[in-house]
Amino acid sequence: MATTQPAVDIRDLDVTFSTDGGDVHAVRDVSLQVQPGEVLAIVGESGSGKTVTARTILGLIPETATVRGALYLGGEDVVTLSAARMRELRGTRAAMIFQEPSTALNPVFPVGWQLAEGLRAHGKVTAQQARRRAVEMLQKVGIPDAARRVNDYPHQFSGGQKQRIVIAMALALEPDVIIADEPTTALDVTVQAEILELLRELRAEFGTAIVLITHNMGVVADLADRVAVMFDGELIETAPVGELFASPKHEYTKKLLAAVPRLELTDRPQVAASDEPAVVAAEHLVIEYPGRLGRKAFRAVDDVSFEIRPGEVLGLVGESGSGKTTIGRAIAGLTRVSDGSLRVLGTEMLGVRESSFRPKRRDLGFVFQDPATSFNPLLTIAQCVAEPLIVHGIAPNAAAARDRVDELLTAVQLLGEYGDRFPHELSGGQRQRASLARAIALDPKLLIADEPTSALDVSVQARVLELFGEVQERFGFATLFITHDLAVVDLLAHRVVVLHHGRIAEQGHTKDVLGSPSDPYTQRLLDSLPVPDPVEQAARRSRSRSASS
Repeated sequence: MATTQPAVDIRDLDVTFSTDGGDVHAVRDVSLQVQPGEVLAIVGESGSGKTVTARTILGLIPETATVRGALYLGGEDVVTLSAARMRELRGTRAAMIFQEPSTALNPVFPVGWQLAEGLRAHGKVTAQQARRRAVEMLQKVGIPDAARRVNDYPHQFSGGQKQRIVIAMALALEPDVIIADEPTTALDVTVQAEILELLRELRAEFGTAIVLITHNMGVVADLADRVAVMFDGELIETAPVGELFASPKHEYTKKLLAAVPRLELTDRPQVAASDEPAVVAAEHLVIEYPGRLGRKAFRAVDDVSFEIRPGEVLGLVGESGSGKTTIGRAIAGLTRVSDGSLRVLGTEMLGVRESSFRPKRRDLGFVFQDPATSFNPLLTIAQCVAEPLIVHGIAPNAAAARDRVDELLTAVQLLGEYGDRFPHELSGGQRQRASLARAIALDPKLLIADEPTSALDVSVQARVLELFGEVQERFGFATLFITHDLAVVDLLAHRVVVLHHGRIAEQGHTKDVLGSPSDPYTQRLLDSLPVPDPVEQAARRSRSRSASS
């Protein structure tokens, strides 16, 4: 009986990196096969070895790596191939979809030129033939008016469209396998749903195998046929997607699935009525960005009214461009209010002077999306956490603030010894805990958290969110929690405001809004959110197709 050759055949793969601090054993004795037309998801936390394994398929690992074992791509062992032969195989046998399309696309060339460049590099095609192929691929991935837009530059496309273009580039030479490294992490839930549907359609049309690298178990449930779980460089479990979700064998896999935030419509007790004024009160708020070169001003926020009460967590949700981050910046005094009213800690922000708002800043705390870029890499964690205390004159220097810093680090479950480490010596979750410690250093009345867990692994995210809830209840500060993850809002927020194109689609108690939304846009957000259940995802896709047919 004839057997089909695997698209990828990994045998006893072992990868070690040489570093100044000694050898790092990144991948240990991994064996995997990916069949033609199959979607294999490789999951695990940061440092598990999943990305190193995937990049080895394309030979995209540094020269400091020592690779042992065999890795067959279309019958050729890429471990033993020359650099020249590997360049020939990239694009034709295997191609990669990168996590951040903005960095994968060259900003100074039109997207059509970049698509055609790969075609010219691998074959003798005329400029006209390359352009026709570029237009064809843009059409296949759903770029409207492709014949005209082939001449546009990357900055003229939305984030979702840029990811579609990167997918078109990967598919242009019809490779046997595509490696998709976190292809939807930076996308809104509705755009993510569109990209996943596109990958399904392209897999069906081209028969392309897909190696999906992700920490989003909802995406795995939605797209994968089979799942490989990695931990500390080792492959610990492999199973069909339905079997793995229904009855995981390894304890780590069970913990990984248990950590996934789910929409459970938690009935959180509302904050008790208080005589204290609202910490934030917006009434018919308008924020505009001035136009340039004679263009009209852009209205980013239009007629928005809401409030945040003392001790309350308000979830502000919406897609990119909805205005949620603009509102957060206006509350912090970083963006000017154009019209209406925005009162923050008793100060009217319309026409406010920086000198009059500056004293209020000590009552504001911030937790940013990426703590790695918000910490000074030259300072220790203790010095970073002490910064607000020094700036506001509470302590003359970091040494004098150390007792308070140790108290704060303990509150976020970081032992005092972490204070003497530098930011790069902490994991992503530990850095975000330290960021929370810095944010509450001055006992703020209001904390602004802008996508604080979107860059974290699912299990790390679960621990940080649990900790955030505990710290918020203990210290009692009000919170504006900006996110596009409705499951996180369900977990933390007392009330939610849903933004769409700068206006409020609806707002109310979190359980009411997410449990029975009154606005079609909110329903679309909920329908687009992948759930970590392959059976439910298949049923939702079936219902969606029936509704659209």
